[in-house]
Order: sequence, then structure tokens, then C-alpha cells
Amino acid sequence: MRSSAAPTSPGAWDARSEALLGAPALTVTDPPASEGAAPHGTAPTSVPPPHPGTAWASPPASGAQEPPDAGDPAPRPAPAGGTGPVHRTAPRPTTTPAAPSAARPGNRRGNADPVKVLVHRHRELCERAVDPLEVAAGLEARGFTDRTAARFRHRDVFSLAEELYARVPRRPEKAAPPARPGTPPRPWALAVLAPGAVAGLTGLGLAFARGPVRPLFGVAGALALGAALLLAVSRGPFRVPDGRTVPAARLWTLWLLAYAVGGDGLLEQLLGGGLDGPWGLTPAPLLGLALAVAPAAWCAHLFAGRARRRITDSRGLAAFAAAVRPLFLGTVALQLLALTALLAVTRFSAGALALGALLLLARLLAVHGRPETAAAALATACAAEALALTSALAGRVPLAGFEVLDAPVRSLTDLWGVGAVPTLACGAAALCLLARATGALARASAHTTP
Repeated sequence: MRSSAAPTSPGAWDARSEALLGAPALTVTDPPASEGAAPHGTAPTSVPPPHPGTAWASPPASGAQEPPDAGDPAPRPAPAGGTGPVHRTAPRPTTTPAAPSAARPGNRRGNADPVKVLVHRHRELCERAVDPLEVAAGLEARGFTDRTAARFRHRDVFSLAEELYARVPRRPEKAAPPARPGTPPRPWALAVLAPGAVAGLTGLGLAFARGPVRPLFGVAGALALGAALLLAVSRGPFRVPDGRTVPAARLWTLWLLAYAVGGDGLLEQLLGGGLDGPWGLTPAPLLGLALAVAPAAWCAHLFAGRARRRITDSRGLAAFAAAVRPLFLGTVALQLLALTALLAVTRFSAGALALGALLLLARLLAVHGRPETAAAALATACAAEALALTSALAGRVPLAGFEVLDAPVRSLTDLWGVGAVPTLACGAAALCLLARATGALARASAHTTP
């Protein structure tokens, strides 16, 4: 029931009226649910105050009727005669709209961070990387392309690698042991000059040595040349990172070099009627190959440095590959020109030129993470040369049908000479490696920091 102080005028409610309605004396508790509706003649229960953050809606002015809301029940009609209580709908509190920044639970999946999955999946790669370029190379080696990076909201693999590198902390590296005082540095430039120097001294010794000392001098020079070659490929641009080499590749290389020295003379004797004493040796091509180690190392060094600069300048895998392919082909052409000039000074041989190209391509592939491909090409060339010698030897067996075994080799040597065997064997293997290296070395993953 309203108190005597309640306003009776039909005017709009003022602040004093609103304060009186909110006083405790004017609040009537709701009846229990079991009692049902209020009896006739009693005052209706008052509406509880609104929740915090809401405000009372102002009632309409006197004589104006508030339009019913879609969610409110229909108003009851007044009884006939104008007597009796009139049940009015309580004013509805107005709620403030929610902030637009609040995201619904259903939108969390769409707003999730797509790179977070890659951070967890490739954390080890990002922790070991020394720069974003190494991350990009690792992602490309695992099958990422620019189209894959677009699904993670990045324009290319390089920008995706930059974000991964920035978001993953680096793994602490172990401090390198301090260098001993007084230990001189060992630059690789001197190491790659060692094979040429040893081969030159051995050639001079064989030219002036006579009698039984000459074979001993040749054997000592061959062993020293082998040690110099191992020194040259163990450091500098010819060093394979982490020792990821195929052990049999050294054996194949040794066979190819030995055939370049004495293989042609041995094949000529076998095709001429069998072995008849020692056959002739030609160490001049080996001297040219040994002297070509230094320019080959410098060409490999220039190629590796410029390729890494192309990674920095390129903004996509396709652009990087397009820039590196002509660089690689130019490097190979430059080395072949240097080798041709050195062989012309010593003794030119097409087989030695093909062998030099094969050894260069095989070493480049091994250095840049493809040692199995390089070893397979070397083994194929060795197998071709060994097959030629074996077929020529089998043709000398005095049994029916064996004389046709050396027919292919005999036809080839009659047409092009005995030097055609190493030329075709090493040349075909070198062409296969060139095609393979043109695609493999144009990938960013082939130029990671060792």
C-alpha cells in the first residue's frame, strides 16, 4: 500500500517520487508460490529493484498509454464501473548493451593464432637456427611452399620464417673452447693449394728419376697426393658439414683417378691380345686435375656466398630459385674453363675434363646436403669403366661365345679410341649430376649454415 506521502498528481514522476518508491517502507514482499494469486482487494506486490548496472524505465505521462511489449503479457481490461484495482505492468529495467569487443565462444576457433601450431611443431628447428634464413631453409626442406605459407596468413615462406624465428627463443649454445695462445690460423686457401704442389713435385721427380728409384718415387708421390686431397676436402668450401659423407665415395674417387692414370693403357693392351708386361701410364691428366683443385674451391666459395646473399634479397622461393640457377651454371662453366686451360698446359684429355666436371659436381652436391646422389653418380662411372675392362678381358677367354663379349668396347675404341670409355662414363654421370644439381642447389634448404 502506498503511504500518505506518495504523490497523487497525474504528472510525470520526479526524482523525489522515484526516491520514495525505492524506500524500504514501500516494498512489499512477494507471497509464496503455494499461496497463489493475491486476494481481491489487496494491493499488488511491488517489483523488486533492478540489478546493478540497470536503470528504471520512465513511465509514460498521464493520459498516455504505453504500447505493450512483445515479451510482456497482454494488459488486463479494467472492470466495469471503473472500480477495483487496476493491475499495471511493472516498469522493465533497461540493460546496457554488451561491449562489442567481447567475443563469443563460437568465434574463438576463427580468431585462433594459426602460427602457434607451427611454433610447437618446429620448435627445435627454430631453437637451433642462427637466423631466419635457416628457418626458411628448414621449412622448405620439410615441404613448405609460398602457397602453404599463405594458409598461415603470410605472403611467402621467408616472412613466415621471420615470425617463427622471432617468437621462439634461441637455445643457449655451449661456449667454444678458447684457442691456445700462439696457435697460428690454418686458412683453407693454403690447403687447396697442396694437391697441385704435391702433384707438381711428383711430376718433376718422375721426369728426372731413373732406374728402380722411379717406381718408388711414383708410389710415394701418389700417397702424398692422396693425403693432400684429403686435407683439401676436409676444410673450406669443400668440407661436408657434420661429416655427412658416404664412406664408399672415397673408394669410387680413388678408382676414377687411378683409371685416369693407367686405365687407357690397360684397356689398349687387353684389346690388343692380352697383357704383355707393364702397360703405359699417363700421369699428365692427374697433374691437371690436381692443379684445378684450387680454382674449383674458389668457385665453390663464391657460389655459396652469393647464394646466401640471394636468400637475403629474395622474397619468395621461386624468385630465389630463378636467381640461383644461372649463378650455379656460371660457376660450373667458370670451373670448366679453368680446368680446360690447365689441361692444355699439361696434356689435354677429354676424359680428364669429364672427370673433373664429375668430381666438382659430386663435391658440390655432397657439401650442400646430397651426398647419396653424388656417391651414386661416382659409383655408376666406376661401374662403366670396370665393365669395359671386364668385357675386354672376357673376350680373351678361349671358349666358344666369349669372343663376342668385347664387341661393344672394341667397336667404340675403334671409332673414338680408348679414351672414349672414360669420356662417356664420366661425361654421362656428370650430365646427370648437372641436371640434378640445377634443381637441388636452387633450393634454400641447400644453403643453410653448417
